[in-house]
Amino acid sequence: MKKLIALQALVALAVMSFHAVAQQKTGFHVLRDIAISSTGGWDYITVDGANKRIYTSHGNQVNVVSTTTGDSIGYIPQTLGVHGVALVKSLGKGYVSCGRANSVTVFDLKTLKVLAQIPVGTNPDAIFYDDFSKKIITCNGRSKDATIVDPATDQVVATVPLGDKPETAVSDGKGKIFVNGEGTSTMIVFDALTYKEITRYKIDGGESPSGLDIDRKTNRLFIGCGGTKTMVVMDAATGKTVGTSPIGGTDGVVFDPGLKIAYASNGEGTISAVREINADKFEFIENITTEPSARTIGIDLTTHKLYLPAAKTEPNPAGGRPKQLPGTFHIIEVGL
Repeated sequence: MKKLIALQALVALAVMSFHAVAQQKTGFHVLRDIAISSTGGWDYITVDGANKRIYTSHGNQVNVVSTTTGDSIGYIPQTLGVHGVALVKSLGKGYVSCGRANSVTVFDLKTLKVLAQIPVGTNPDAIFYDDFSKKIITCNGRSKDATIVDPATDQVVATVPLGDKPETAVSDGKGKIFVNGEGTSTMIVFDALTYKEITRYKIDGGESPSGLDIDRKTNRLFIGCGGTKTMVVMDAATGKTVGTSPIGGTDGVVFDPGLKIAYASNGEGTISAVREINADKFEFIENITTEPSARTIGIDLTTHKLYLPAAKTEPNPAGGRPKQLPGTFHIIEVGL
């Protein structure tokens, strides 16, 4: 009996310890602001932790800064209506989606020199490199399709019709591409090699999906739904919702596989942190304070730091989006 009681006590202690860990805050806070002395709007931000570089869209160029010093390394011109940046480090090249030019700008990672312009679909927005198929994929908002580019030749090899406005896409690393369909709140899945649609899942629990990331180990998609201010966690194999969490008006989501935390950047001035306890259990941790307008997010997986572009704004007398105050554009660094 004493052994049983002792065992029960140990189990109870283990459960209490687990819940204590599960409830821990991230401890993340704003570490510094990295100023960028030019004006213009912005969208996505890409962080290359291994080479200590940040690529941020800004105006009609991409600004490149050091994660170590915050100093400017240079910029990439000829990116009209810039949205996002994808890196193919094995080939020493980067790719920029240029929404107003309906093209992708190719640049050299060492010199930042522009190498080529590739015509793609109409209004290319999100862009990423699929390490499985070794292709660049753009999400084209107005033509409602995805363009597949072979970085080995810098030629378009396929166009995938999606029938919905694609916001963001990710790969499971095993041959499937997942795309947020914003208009119908649908997850569209297509084959990374044949470029054929496999299936589509209605997103249960959220509307107007924008940010998206994946945990490849558990095969879980983290979907930031700005319309309902909800993060939906989806089983990528079945389309079933396995978790939801309240967030803010998000436009970006990143997942840290080391910390098992998904982050949603919210335009209200917060980052919502959601912990993955296991494949079917998730919990909201906290809202980390940033500042209003910081709605997109990048992650340095080597340091676990987060980076968000932002600027000071004032109300627009004509209505619509707030006006950016000149000289206030910067990147917020968040971490421990």
